[in-house]
Amino acid sequence: MKNILKIIVIVFISVAFAVIMYSCKKDKATPPILTTAEPSEITQKTVSSGGNITSDGGEEIIIAGICWSTSANPSIKDKHTNDAKELGSFTSKLIGLIPNTKYYIRAYAYNKAGAGYGNEVTFTTSPITLATLTTTDVTLVTSNSATSGGIITDDGGGIITARGICWGTSANPTIIDEHSTDGTGTGNFTSNMKCLSSATTYYVRAYATNSAGTAYGDQQSFTAEISPIIFNPNLNYGSVADIEGNCYKTIQIGNQTWMAENLMTTNYNDGSIIPNVTGDNVWSILITDAYCWYYNDEATYRPVYGALYNWYAVNTGKLCPTGWHIPSDAEWHTLVLTLDVGAQDILGTESTIAGGKLKEIGTIHWKSQNDGATNESGFTAIPGGLRQADGVCRQEQIDGYAFYWSSTEVISAPVTNAYSRMVGYNATNMYKKSGAKVVGASIRCVKD
Repeated sequence: MKNILKIIVIVFISVAFAVIMYSCKKDKATPPILTTAEPSEITQKTVSSGGNITSDGGEEIIIAGICWSTSANPSIKDKHTNDAKELGSFTSKLIGLIPNTKYYIRAYAYNKAGAGYGNEVTFTTSPITLATLTTTDVTLVTSNSATSGGIITDDGGGIITARGICWGTSANPTIIDEHSTDGTGTGNFTSNMKCLSSATTYYVRAYATNSAGTAYGDQQSFTAEISPIIFNPNLNYGSVADIEGNCYKTIQIGNQTWMAENLMTTNYNDGSIIPNVTGDNVWSILITDAYCWYYNDEATYRPVYGALYNWYAVNTGKLCPTGWHIPSDAEWHTLVLTLDVGAQDILGTESTIAGGKLKEIGTIHWKSQNDGATNESGFTAIPGGLRQADGVCRQEQIDGYAFYWSSTEVISAPVTNAYSRMVGYNATNMYKKSGAKVVGASIRCVKD
């Protein structure tokens, strides 16, 4: 009887153990089961997707979302979203994607047993497109400059690496034509057009460049004003700009290339500021570099006559644009010889012919009796006046005489001066002079 009871107890324990083991095995958690939603709302940098969790694997869902990569079988070790903690459907928004790129995505759900993944799907983000922009109205039109710009409202999904305006005398200008460079990125920008030809119609368009190419805004047109200076219409002029962006016509005379307008910069070619002197009676004691405007009136005199510089500013060697310089006394005489082969290199009347060939024609700027002015050289000498050693600008000089510095000193006792050249309204003479270094005179640069 005892043996039967022992057997019954053993069997009972065995069955109980088996039931317990079977129950434990049946209740063991597994990773969740889910599917991946098809991608939608695909853009250059974003996409919508999601998943549907059909089984939690016997444990609570800790987190669920989408994982993605540019390689197959992405996992939660890759980039991923955190979007859900419950059974059923969820949505995900992927951001920060690269345009025109193929991606692999899988929905995932994570519980204590680990991560379960849905089926893998692929999509390709949209490509970068051309930017969208408009051209702003043209303003501040002069005889050789104007202002415009643009507004970039959409970068097309790519970084704007260059922007500005392009212009020309034919319709639909592109960046192959004259153009400005005005930064990067979207938004508003302002651009300046320099070295235009007077009384000429121009077309202008804003442009923006990204990796998809260059887009253009709408076309604007304008006509540059008539120049207040009378250049020789039978000659071909070039141009050069100084460090401030002031543009000057240039002309080749013999083997030399000269500016055909007076210098007006207020900065040296290294960017440093030239001291400006405005008082009437300070130049007599000035022994440092300086410039001024005739009668201290920049608005009236700068556009045509330029600035007046003392010789100390000349002697810095930094007045002219890079690649240009103040002519030496010898270079001035070479110019005169080109126009008058019999010219003498002496103080006083250097040539009785060259002056007329150098002067602007007419009496808009010169006094009446502008003798012999033909401007056949294209030099277009303007009567810019003089700032005297005592600091005074005399009215009879602004329309009667053109004074130009050379870079050459006159070494003589008891003072050291510098050579200059002068032409007047009532003669065709070109004068070689010796001037006090504190005097303010006009500047013409010659190409290196």
